[in-house]
Amino acid sequence: MSLHRSLRLAAFCALALPLSLHAQRGAGPRADTANPIQEGLPLKPERVIRFTTDVGTWMSLDVSPDGQTIVFDHLGDIFTVPMAGGKATAITKGMAVDAQPRFSPDGKRIAFVSDRRGAANLWHMSLDLKDTVQVTTGRTDAYDSPEWTPDGKYIVVSRGNNLHMYHVDGGAGVQLGAPPAAAATGRAGGAPAAARYLGAAFGKDARYIWAARRTATGQWTYNDPMGGGYSLVVYDRNTGEFSPRGTRWGAAFRPTLSPDGKWLVYATRHDQQTGLRIRDMETDQERWLAYPVQRDDQESRASRDVYPGMSFTPDSKNLIVTWSGKIWSVPA
Repeated sequence: MSLHRSLRLAAFCALALPLSLHAQRGAGPRADTANPIQEGLPLKPERVIRFTTDVGTWMSLDVSPDGQTIVFDHLGDIFTVPMAGGKATAITKGMAVDAQPRFSPDGKRIAFVSDRRGAANLWHMSLDLKDTVQVTTGRTDAYDSPEWTPDGKYIVVSRGNNLHMYHVDGGAGVQLGAPPAAAATGRAGGAPAAARYLGAAFGKDARYIWAARRTATGQWTYNDPMGGGYSLVVYDRNTGEFSPRGTRWGAAFRPTLSPDGKWLVYATRHDQQTGLRIRDMETDQERWLAYPVQRDDQESRASRDVYPGMSFTPDSKNLIVTWSGKIWSVPA
């Protein structure tokens, strides 16, 4: 079955990406005096490679609140490109791996993950490039798929296997759905103790945080049930509990909700290929939005989530998403 042939899809824009590798530039973050992190990456570039391309691999993207700009990552740098298309502009450069950018609700800042201080951490920067803030100061944990809370005061991110929420100014943060301190093995809100949570997403109601949950297997194992064990869950910020919201043979991951609360899109596996399903949140009816798209990352550790980040336009009419090296606009 090849449903994509019946979809009216067109390449949204050809991206010209002038990329170069050189020493990291930009404002330095706050230091962690208790556990100082390596000041800058220890690698020193011996040469520079420059090239221009109109394709990219595993590009996570987001759409600005005014609908005029797309931000995306490519080969460890972050770029912006006008929604109408054109040449992409690099807003980070250097040896560091900067990835998974997300616009703040006011459109003035971008949250992202980066190893620019020697370890992967959560950062955010102003779109005018005047300041860059390091939010977390970890040394061993992985950070994935940051997402702003609708009020712009906090960022929810996957840290290791769990969802954590951090104030934009930093601090220790809080684990969402953390078991009570007295619990030995602990299950909070029905969540399996060994679960892994990825891809936090908000819809119209800021009370609920959507995510993908991989149960009982941690980050990776052979012969997972249901093609990877990922399913959709919702975290209730009032009750502190997780509730299931979608399970498929072939898994369900990377939930993305429209701003008006009408649509939910997620990725899943079918007949050995990955596709995007869309759900009408009023009727719970589902259909294929695009199939097939690019390969997901269920069999591996999903170190940049199970599918690249995608985003609805502010009017909720189109999904902006990447596959086959391009950026696509798909009518909901």
